[in-house]
Amino acid sequence: MPPKRTTTPMTDATIKQLIAQGVADALAEYEANRSSGNGDDSHDSGSGRRRTEHTTRECTYSDFLKCQPLNFKGTEGVVGLTQWFKKIESVFYISNCTVGNQIKFATCTSLGSELTWWNSHVKTVGHDAAYGMTCKTLMKMLTDKYRPRSEIKKLEIEI
Repeated sequence: MPPKRTTTPMTDATIKQLIAQGVADALAEYEANRSSGNGDDSHDSGSGRRRTEHTTRECTYSDFLKCQPLNFKGTEGVVGLTQWFKKIESVFYISNCTVGNQIKFATCTSLGSELTWWNSHVKTVGHDAAYGMTCKTLMKMLTDKYRPRSEIKKLEIEI
C-alpha cells in the first residue's frame, strides 16, 4: 500500500505571493544577464530580427598600424604636416585609440629629422612628460617647429 500523502491547503494569498516572488526572481535574473551580457551579445531590436552588438576594445599598436598612418619626416613642409595631422586624427578615430596611447602611437610615425627632434624632446622633458602631453600640445609644438612664420603669413594672405 502506497504511503499516505499529507497535503497542506494553500490559500489564494499564499499562491499569489509565490507567483509574485517567482516573477520578481525571474526579472532580477533577466536584468542581471542583460546587464552583464552573459556572453550573449545578440539583442532583439523589436523587429523580430537579431542584431549583434560588439563591445569596443582598446586599440593596440598593431590596430593603429593596420590603419596605415602616414610617417612624418619633418621635410614635407606645411602641406605634409597638415596631411599628417589629418591622417593621424582619422587613424585615432578609426582604430579607437585611447587618449593615453595617442602620443605614443603618433610619435612612432616619426622618421629622420622629426625623430631626432622628438628623441631630444623626450630626453629634455622625460618620458612621462613627453608621452603625457595632449595631441593638441604636440600639434602646436610641431606647427611651431615645421611651419615657419613666413609660410603661415603666406597662407593667411592667400586665404
